[in-house]
Amino acid sequence: MIQGIIAYPVTPFADTGIDTARLAALVDKLVADGVHAIAPLGSTGELAYLEEPEFDSVVDTTLATVAGRVPVVVGVSDVTTAKTVRRAAYAQRAGAAAVMVLPVSYWKLTEREILEHYRRIGDAVEIPIMAYNNPATSGVDMRPELLVTMFEAIENLTMVKESTGDLSRMRRIAELSGGRLPFYNGSNPLVLDALLAGASGWCTAAPNLRPQPCLDLYDAVRAGDLDTARARYDDLKGLLEFIVAGGLATTVKAGLELLGFPVGDPRPPLLPLDERGRAALRELLPGT
Repeated sequence: MIQGIIAYPVTPFADTGIDTARLAALVDKLVADGVHAIAPLGSTGELAYLEEPEFDSVVDTTLATVAGRVPVVVGVSDVTTAKTVRRAAYAQRAGAAAVMVLPVSYWKLTEREILEHYRRIGDAVEIPIMAYNNPATSGVDMRPELLVTMFEAIENLTMVKESTGDLSRMRRIAELSGGRLPFYNGSNPLVLDALLAGASGWCTAAPNLRPQPCLDLYDAVRAGDLDTARARYDDLKGLLEFIVAGGLATTVKAGLELLGFPVGDPRPPLLPLDERGRAALRELLPGT
């Protein structure tokens, strides 16, 4: 089972599309920093703004760079089932350990439609699926009861990333599944409480900017050292709140530039962080 700090790299852009050299450097840095898994093409990776050849390029570059050192969980979400299935199959062929699926829809989906969406993805691939619940970005909210139903009905749906920031949902998932369905925290400001509640890992963009405190926080919780865990959380809290409020791709790309590791701007309609935001971010990044 995938555990620990699951790092979400940004997607560097160049005039010609994906800056694969810069992406490889960033992924290699995250692995060298000690993260436990890499998850390209989530919200942080600007998946929604990529063309299909660009998606494939990010997958290929990430898997080649990681080279088996840690698991790779590829975000494959799309508004259509057909494109999500294509992406999941591509990620599987490339060597991904798992795929992450956020049910994105223009029309409000029924629970029957959500279940069928995941069932078709599960039929198309053999690797594990992480169901991703983030209604703030997808417009689709999956209740704990539905997530556990899908876990019981779809053989390779084996994990849940819960990003609502509602700790009671994580506890409900554990209760309904009898502890059999691992859940992962996707709400950065909630990380300490989520890990203490039994989250198997923390899905986060923060290691792009401050990897060691993230790792120390996780290790302290695992060791039962609550004082150290709280100290690391207090150290990170301002940054975690800032990157969420300002948009992950926008703020993380600005932070990497401030740290001397430029990766280009986010893709429009997203805009680079303004000067006021950069000044605030600089205060949250030691050494900038």
